Amino acid sequence: MNIRTKPLSILGSTGSIGTQTLDVVRKFPEHYKIVGLTCNSNIELLKKQIEEFKPELVAVFDEEKADQLKVDIPVYKGMEGLLKVASFGEVHTVINSLVGSIGVLPTVKAIENLKNVALANKETLVTAGEIVMKKLKFHKTNLLPIDSEHSAILQCLQGSKLEDVNKITITCSGGAFKNKTKEELQSLTAADALKHPTWNIGKKITIDCATLMNKGFEVIEAHWIYNLPYSKIDVVMHPQSIIHSLVEFHDHSVIAQLGIPDMRIPIQYALTYPNRLKNESLPKLNLADKKELTFKEPDLERFPCLAMAYDAGIKGGSSPAVMNAANEIAVKYFLQDKIKFTDIPRLIIEQMEKNPLIKNPDLDQILDIDKKVKEDTEKTILNQ
Repeated sequence: MNIRTKPLSILGSTGSIGTQTLDVVRKFPEHYKIVGLTCNSNIELLKKQIEEFKPELVAVFDEEKADQLKVDIPVYKGMEGLLKVASFGEVHTVINSLVGSIGVLPTVKAIENLKNVALANKETLVTAGEIVMKKLKFHKTNLLPIDSEHSAILQCLQGSKLEDVNKITITCSGGAFKNKTKEELQSLTAADALKHPTWNIGKKITIDCATLMNKGFEVIEAHWIYNLPYSKIDVVMHPQSIIHSLVEFHDHSVIAQLGIPDMRIPIQYALTYPNRLKNESLPKLNLADKKELTFKEPDLERFPCLAMAYDAGIKGGSSPAVMNAANEIAVKYFLQDKIKFTDIPRLIIEQMEKNPLIKNPDLDQILDIDKKVKEDTEKTILNQ
């Protein structure tokens, strides 16, 4: 193998971020080698990826589907399989694009095995941010954000000191429902919510965009990644999704990162950091084509999930884990059209009010909370 080639594992290779990561890898075969891949249940696509990229091992989270995958390399199952791929010996960087709290343990396992992590799984830092950041420091490994907003912050900070930052502003498209009234939100369906106006992303995160919970998650992530208090993290609505984040310094100079809304751009930067590789297949931004770039404050009355996330982040401890678990189940049932869009924040609030705060939970406690809250939220939905 070429000495410059980075061995990679992708957790969630058949999802939106995973497939776009493979698009980037395809352009640079001399720089990246795929060693491990995982999927939830889409073994048909995984098999095609195996044929093209020739990994050394794969894992399928759905154990029945894993038994159906017949290939000439080792196939592992369930969480044990995810952990195997996340910690595999020669891997340099693990791309975690799993959806939900199942992404937490693989991130921790990768760090403990001295892997760098390119993180798209928001739930890792939302539920276990303090634990993960301590492990990164102890094991001297790197975490690079794949989110466009956090990638933007990272780029805006190049050559600057964190102590010179006055605040950061994370932009928000507003999702599919940004112009809907409070009354209209009562009757909108999952199919309506999945019509994201600017981004091509997975189903769960698209719903989180519509509720603004996704932006709340990003606020909590920014707190941990950049070691900033919540008072220095703002959110602004920017429907065109051209400016991805801004950093204001103490001298009131503001640096912004711009780009077409295409996830392959921040994915590539996470893989090449701190360098950049030329990729002509990525879209270019032509500001002359844009009629306007607009900004406004988010409406926390119509979309209370963002305020909930700030509150959970400031409280800390187990509060973000409770919020995340309730949200995960609520979104699952909204995608099945079994609850209303407006039921999502209601169910989250119920769980946050009924679960006592644990100030310094360990990883086992966080996972137990996640399981308990998910079961309780599901029970509430099925019995209503």
